[in-house]
Amino acid sequence: MASKHVGGNFDDFLAEESLLEEVTATAMKRVIAWQIEQEMKAQNLTKTRMAAKMNTSRAALNRLLDQNDTSLTLTTLASAANALGKKFRFELAS
Repeated sequence: MASKHVGGNFDDFLAEESLLEEVTATAMKRVIAWQIEQEMKAQNLTKTRMAAKMNTSRAALNRLLDQNDTSLTLTTLASAANALGKKFRFELAS
């Protein structure tokens, strides 16, 4: 029996399964967390020092760095970027 998804687009499959938004959000969060971690390493910043520069707790920083926790705010992202001397750039793409 042939699968209806063979030869199809993976995004279409995820959309049909109502998973596209969740998978996209998780992928974006993993990239963001990885980028922040890499910049922290490049600047030799510990989690404690990074949290202090962000004026937040280590627990809040751990949530930001948790690749599976997609609930973060733009304020938190802006604070992390500022603490690293960077800026976030967001855009909608088609």
